Amino acid sequence: MWSSRYLTRIDFRVIPIILGLMLVSLLVISSYSINLSSDNADEPFVTPLVRTQMQWFAIGSILYLFCAGFDYNKLREWTWLLYFFMILSLAGLFFTDSIQRVHRWYRFPLINASFQPSECAKFIVVITLSWFLERRRTIAHTWGTAFYTALIVGIPFILILKQPDLGTALVLIPITLVMCFFGGLRPSIVKWLTIFSGAALVLIALIFLNIVPHETLRPYATTILKDYQFDRLNPATHHQKAAGTAIALGGFTGAGWRQGEFGGRGWLPAPYTDSVFPAFGEEFGMIGLILLLALYYALIYFSFQVTAVAKDLFGRLLAAGVTSYIAMHILINIGMMCGFLPITGVPLILVTYGGSSVMSTMIALGILQSIYSRRFMF
Repeated sequence: MWSSRYLTRIDFRVIPIILGLMLVSLLVISSYSINLSSDNADEPFVTPLVRTQMQWFAIGSILYLFCAGFDYNKLREWTWLLYFFMILSLAGLFFTDSIQRVHRWYRFPLINASFQPSECAKFIVVITLSWFLERRRTIAHTWGTAFYTALIVGIPFILILKQPDLGTALVLIPITLVMCFFGGLRPSIVKWLTIFSGAALVLIALIFLNIVPHETLRPYATTILKDYQFDRLNPATHHQKAAGTAIALGGFTGAGWRQGEFGGRGWLPAPYTDSVFPAFGEEFGMIGLILLLALYYALIYFSFQVTAVAKDLFGRLLAAGVTSYIAMHILINIGMMCGFLPITGVPLILVTYGGSSVMSTMIALGILQSIYSRRFMF
């Protein structure tokens, strides 16, 4: 089930990319978690939040190596157990106390930690769909397959949406579309779902580019959405403006590490969580952002290569789903911070502060390496 010999067969090109993204994360967290009343030069690099993030990176690295040596085919046997655990953990949130008026985390006071099950839910949905679409490969074109696919995704989608966590729920849609394409689902279904999703995305982008006025759509949109949900589509919020301002202030070369005035003085909300992209941009400028985007491009490119070399349909679907999971987080978070999409709390993988996102991402990347290292086995 697990063998260290497969660790010698992984794609080592991915390792420096992961380490580079971790370094970016620590730089931003260290810069924006210092005591603002003191001299920046006197503050150590390893702040309490940096230490916590380093601990999550260490745990994530262990999980990465374990999953890389683990035989991904064993996931078939655990699929429904994982799916049941996911549904149970998502439903159980509504019986816990809310945190910041939402039900997204389980708190563990004894170890001073929290767990966000929706982060793991996206990966478990990928595993479940991979198992299901492989079993239905001979009848993938039927309407029954489409119905059960919608049911598998729909249950966690609704539970996550009710937390409420619109951003995380919406990430499931493109992941499902990509997996349906690779799984051989009826082309007409994939086509129309893609057109519908693309049209909704274009409409949101038009609102945020101020081509379609936000208030013009209110009478129509509020027949479906609640007022506070529609207000999230307002491109003129403080958070949207602050993110754009921070990126603009960074210029070409940036203000320098710990020299960002705008974010450093607290004018940029959530600089090491939701707004980590503009926070990094203010200090390291366009050059820094281009390097960051290059790291993400390479990560997505090498991940899609795993999809191409997978030895079986289950591995191919699993790799396609994981790669879509990674790509959507990157595109949505950067789109939010650049003013193209509403800010919904989708993390920038391996850079945003937080343990749940780090662990789920490292497990997913480890499974990709498990598929890659077994590509020549028959």
